[in-house]
Amino acid sequence: MSPSATEVSIASKGQDKVLSPSSLAHVVLRTARYQELVDFWTMFLGATITHKDDTLAFLRYDEEHHRIAIIAVPGTLPRAGTTAGLHHIAFSYSTLADLLQAYRQRKALGVMPKWSVNHGPTTSIYYEDPDGNLVETQVDNFETSEEANDFMSGPLFAENPVGTDFNPEELYQTMQSGVADGELKKRVEIGPRSMPAGL
Repeated sequence: MSPSATEVSIASKGQDKVLSPSSLAHVVLRTARYQELVDFWTMFLGATITHKDDTLAFLRYDEEHHRIAIIAVPGTLPRAGTTAGLHHIAFSYSTLADLLQAYRQRKALGVMPKWSVNHGPTTSIYYEDPDGNLVETQVDNFETSEEANDFMSGPLFAENPVGTDFNPEELYQTMQSGVADGELKKRVEIGPRSMPAGL
């Protein structure tokens, strides 16, 4: 198979790969449930609205002008779980305490997780927005990216790349009893498993 024009161009410039971006800027969601989605994401992220009109909303929760944009497109059909497309969006928290505080705040507002799992590299709590888009909230389980990469390249992750489910309320109560974060974030090994149905 002959190289493409892009591959030839990169090779001629002495590069072995395309230049990577410096960061992920934002995600745009298309919807027919515009106001419902704007309300959900504003609440879910503790976000503020940078701009909103009848068809476009831009939401921010940090220094970026927007991280989530929502666009109302007439004729948009509901998600079908069997079609190709984006599986989920993930947001990181700095500490396990922050992850669980956000979980309890959302719970108080009636927003419950769809799935809670320790993947190994992260402790993650998944939710679903009104359109059925999956949203992961997570905290890193290792102090360095090298440790996380080593775990993901190792035999335990090869055996079970999905993770071990947990109850976030029980994890919160255990954290409140004074158990150290390092112990709480260590994955319980259960052997091989597949993805849960419906995810």
